[in-house]
Amino acid sequence: MNPASFSTDITTDIFARLPAKSAAKCRTLSKQWSSILRSPDFASLFLTHSSTRPRLLFAVERNALWTFFTSPQPHPHSSPSHSPVVTAEFHTKFSGDVSQYLCSYASGLILFPDMWIPNKSDDTNPVVCNPVTGKYEALPYLSIYRKSRAFLGFDHVGKQFKVLSEDRPFCNQSDHHQVLSLGDGGGEEELSWRVKDGPQYSHCVSEAIQIGGALYYLADNFNDLPLVVRFDVRSEEFEFIEADCLPGEEAVKLIDYKGKLAGVNWKYVKVGDDDGKIVLELSVWVLEDVEMKQWVKSVYFLSEEKIVRRCNFSVAGMTKGGEIVLAMDYTAKVYHVFFFDPEKSTLRSVQVEGFGDRLEAIGTRGKVHVFVDYVEDLNVHDGKQLKSSILKERGESKQSSSAQIKELVGGVE
Repeated sequence: MNPASFSTDITTDIFARLPAKSAAKCRTLSKQWSSILRSPDFASLFLTHSSTRPRLLFAVERNALWTFFTSPQPHPHSSPSHSPVVTAEFHTKFSGDVSQYLCSYASGLILFPDMWIPNKSDDTNPVVCNPVTGKYEALPYLSIYRKSRAFLGFDHVGKQFKVLSEDRPFCNQSDHHQVLSLGDGGGEEELSWRVKDGPQYSHCVSEAIQIGGALYYLADNFNDLPLVVRFDVRSEEFEFIEADCLPGEEAVKLIDYKGKLAGVNWKYVKVGDDDGKIVLELSVWVLEDVEMKQWVKSVYFLSEEKIVRRCNFSVAGMTKGGEIVLAMDYTAKVYHVFFFDPEKSTLRSVQVEGFGDRLEAIGTRGKVHVFVDYVEDLNVHDGKQLKSSILKERGESKQSSSAQIKELVGGVE
């Protein structure tokens, strides 16, 4: 295979259809290819193509060890009667997480709020990582309470990742938040935390979701009534959004509902008399008017014939195609992800395999957290902000040039 025999347009089109891992590796095979694949224009073209084939990102945790997989995300227009089987592709493992809360996700990166990395430090630190490449950055030590939460956000204008940490939960002071900017990785600027004045509330009670340029999360306002905290990632300003309509005593998942903030609650209920059937009730509150703080509630019922009732499910989010995603909480030999379209009232399932014998065995299953609409981005893949690599530290060898070419040819979709 002679790289010079390809025209620039053909080469660009081929590489734009590859997985990011393959495209990045093939930069080393030719000066011409390297020039093409490192250009900003190609990165933009690659992101355009990648956005048309979003994936599901699986973060599986067992005994403080996180294992990351991705799989194809089914097209929203596929038939509800067809239940495809997809294979989860393994990427990386990260160990040492000691936080009691879920890792935070934003634009392809993961934040572990409290992690111990062997041979790096005697202390635990917040760690930002790329779950696909294994690159990571240990952030400066932050003295926090065990019940403190931290979230990762992305400033789309400044092209900058930021970490928001809840410094002292259950505190009625305004300065109990700290913020850190990762920078663009182009310089040697020292990472540091900044104290931020914010709204006074007791503590955060949910994971955060980024919609547009803002992070949203639920908080307790000292009176057991839920409210939403909005944090503008660029300006670093806080805002309260009243959410008295949300059930404070039950779990609520915040999701991006077609660009609008929404909360989802799910539970099994019995319909009819004593012999009535069990159905899954989905309650969805959509913030239709931000200025008027107007929430609109809809309730949907999914029959037990279509949902495996014996398994625990959680809402993972909503795809850009408008489907609410429910995923099994634990790995299994037969693992399902469900896609519910509230407008069409259609429900379809996808079976995911490939988590491995150990994680699929009954006694060693892992807790699964699913992130929808994962899109590969070469700028994130290169990750200049992330200066360490878990793969290099483990001494994993690189592929030969011939193996990379085989991967190139086999990876084109």
